[in-house]
Amino acid sequence: MTQRKQRATPPANLDALRLRAAVNALFRLYFAERDVLEVETPILSEAGNTEPNIESFTTHFTGHSEAGARTRWMRTSPEYPLKRLLAAGVGDCYELGRVFRNGEAGGRHNPEFTMLEWYRVGWDHLQLIEETVQLVQRALGLIRREAEVVSCTYLELFQQGLGLNPFTASDQQLRAPLSAHSIDAEGLTRDDWLDLLITHLLQPAFPADRITVVRDWPASQCALARIRPGDPPLAERFELYLGSHELANGYHELTDATEQRLRFMRDLSVRESRIASLPPVDERLLDAMAGGLPACAGVALGVDRLLMAMMGTDRIADVLAFRFREA
Repeated sequence: MTQRKQRATPPANLDALRLRAAVNALFRLYFAERDVLEVETPILSEAGNTEPNIESFTTHFTGHSEAGARTRWMRTSPEYPLKRLLAAGVGDCYELGRVFRNGEAGGRHNPEFTMLEWYRVGWDHLQLIEETVQLVQRALGLIRREAEVVSCTYLELFQQGLGLNPFTASDQQLRAPLSAHSIDAEGLTRDDWLDLLITHLLQPAFPADRITVVRDWPASQCALARIRPGDPPLAERFELYLGSHELANGYHELTDATEQRLRFMRDLSVRESRIASLPPVDERLLDAMAGGLPACAGVALGVDRLLMAMMGTDRIADVLAFRFREA
């Protein structure tokens, strides 16, 4: 007698797969209605991401040497090529696709994940906040759910949540609220402690039915954002959360190539001190910026995190077709 083959168990929640398809379709319709061009940019690059807290995957090209550098870095976001397109005059554009970050695996992280990133020419971060909120609300409409919106500055977040001024508090005052958590303090900077206060104490308290937007970050955490002079100077950057899930990180983009090179060099200095890999700086991006990157604002939104928040789960595995270990 022939043994009947057992049917394969679905690798993921089919409802999650259908919701992902619906969300992706919503994104494309939303931007098509607004004449924002969808583009596709390379996944492999001769340059890498210098950000000290992000580690890239690399691969090795075995073809003829005239094709370019053999070591290729897998993108951690499509930011650099998208900005090159902006400098070439493409106008408002977006990309929806897979990105890769080495070492990031756990309950809320998968080494490959989906990112939506888009840029608006002539906008600042405040205008982009409004659009990002609107897009998330449109996505929530797919499941007949609503969320209130609360917007605050980085300073207000710390004052209201912890009674601290993040710009003037001593390092000891920043560490004190985290005393109940087992944190290895070796090598941690002031910005690391500020991040830990957000991830361990402030972010977990955000209500599930609320979109929280935090803007005007410390200049020391500017990444690729413009810095607004003042006392203290502030990075024109925002982060958006749905419940306790961090969904989006956006900037009023830096357009100064000289300043951008200095930031890349600072990143590499930090990486060297940590004995981390030293990715090549993206000279093509710097050349494009020197040639004229238009004033713009850009934001990256984690699609998997959005799906997690929509489905009320803290496990990224619940929204993936296959987890990293099953790929």
